[in-house]
Amino acid sequence: MSIARIVEISSTSEKSFENAIEQGIARASKTLRGIKGAWIKEQEIQIEGDKIVAYKVILKITFVLEEAG
Repeated sequence: MSIARIVEISSTSEKSFENAIEQGIARASKTLRGIKGAWIKEQEIQIEGDKIVAYKVILKITFVLEEAG
C-alpha cells in the first residue's frame, strides 16, 4: 500500500509555459522524493504594454510518502 500527498507550487518563465513547467518540476525534485505525477491547475501570462513578459503555471505535484521507520 502507498500513500501519496499533493502539493501546489507556482513557477514562472520568461520563455514559455512548457519551460515554466520544466523549471517547477526540476525545483520540486530537489526537495520532494517519490514524485509520481503533476497536473496544471492554472496558466497565466503577464503582459507589459502589448508584449508577453512572463508565463506562469500553478502545478499540483503528487509524491508518494516514505514508509516510517
